[in-house]
Amino acid sequence: MSKSKNKVIAGNYDGYSVSVMFGVVSISHGIFSINEEDGSGTTLSKETVASYEVVTDEHRKSAASGIARGLIGGALLGPVGILAGGLSAKSKGIYQVAIEFHDGKKSLIEVDDKIYKAIIKSCF
Repeated sequence: MSKSKNKVIAGNYDGYSVSVMFGVVSISHGIFSINEEDGSGTTLSKETVASYEVVTDEHRKSAASGIARGLIGGALLGPVGILAGGLSAKSKGIYQVAIEFHDGKKSLIEVDDKIYKAIIKSCF
């Protein structure tokens, strides 16, 4: 099962991490290394992002969630419970988002549900 990289995978800031802290989404080398003047990182907000587009989105079932739910279902309802529990596993989304900044820079990022939702909220 693949996991989101939460990184810039192409374009400007290639290889930088994408993170969210206190609702602020940032692209940086580390937690505290954002300096927009020298290009070592930036925040993602309606002030910095001109446009964004979801390129791909994948939804995969969490294996750990499926196993746990299957075991509980099996203990409660037998074989039917195992099937129902396994099928009710939580979905995890992985998104690739193309971002164009007001300064003309462009990045392709790969993020999980949490960061994707924060980007949508901060860029709305």
